[in-house]
Amino acid sequence: MSRKAAVVALTALAPISWGSTYFVTTEFLPPDRPLFTGLMRALPAGLLLLALTRKLPQGAWWWKSAVLGALNIGAFFPLLFLAAYRLPGGVAAVVGSVGPLFVVGLAALFLGEKPTVKTLLTAVTAAFGVSLVVLKAGAAFDMVGVLAGLLSSLSMSAGIVFTKRWGRPEGVGALALTGWQLTAGGLVILPIAFLIEGAPPVLTGTNLAGYAYLALGNTAISYFLWFRGIERLSASSATLLGPLSPITAAVIGWAALGQALGPVQVLGMAIAFGATLVGQMGPRAPKAPAPVESFSSTERNGQEVSMDLDGSGVRR
Repeated sequence: MSRKAAVVALTALAPISWGSTYFVTTEFLPPDRPLFTGLMRALPAGLLLLALTRKLPQGAWWWKSAVLGALNIGAFFPLLFLAAYRLPGGVAAVVGSVGPLFVVGLAALFLGEKPTVKTLLTAVTAAFGVSLVVLKAGAAFDMVGVLAGLLSSLSMSAGIVFTKRWGRPEGVGALALTGWQLTAGGLVILPIAFLIEGAPPVLTGTNLAGYAYLALGNTAISYFLWFRGIERLSASSATLLGPLSPITAAVIGWAALGQALGPVQVLGMAIAFGATLVGQMGPRAPKAPAPVESFSSTERNGQEVSMDLDGSGVRR
């Protein structure tokens, strides 16, 4: 497996994990608390990563982390949940699937990534495939919900592009940067959740297990892989992994909840998955310079061995 293929595979685990959110939310969490759920996903995960990495932003990275946290988490979650409440699930997913087109435009503007016909066709094909998977006949459209869905996609798309543009500061690993963004995003959601939904609900053991999964696997680990992938892939390649989320949700719904998965849905999954694969082909974008610290380890057989570590202390 090539290095790029390995990066793509690890990054793809993030949208695949996010595809399990609907199942966990409906089966493990208290109903009608979407903002509290967003808060419980982001803030505990962010604080945990801060405790593990023991690094805080410095200088301009205080406001950069706040902006990225708001775009990727703080604004994205509430808008996404508003769209989910105002629209049927399939319509919300289709509206969200236009994200790659937003990324293409923003990447051209802020990153100098020239859009190609292949990229545009791939993004449109992926959105069409997703529509076949999730869109039901007679689905209703609510303009407030559609606008919220579009804004949520625009928010995360801008987060992807600016995460790529700003990289990360010298001496700071992707794990610490993820912690900064999740904490900032959670703090944005905190007052909104309490203002709209009131005091937290009484939680059962099942609820706590669901929130633990969302905070750890679905958020802390997944967003770390996601931001790490954005750093190493082009913005358009990263965002074209997004269709894996509704595909995963559809498979889980069929396997665990007994939801129908007919020939049209299977065809849509094949189209969306094929577009995802095509989106990863082609030359790799130049990697943003990552901070590297070098130090000498112990002598081995009289020869000094040098190891390169990123800011998180993980050998690359």
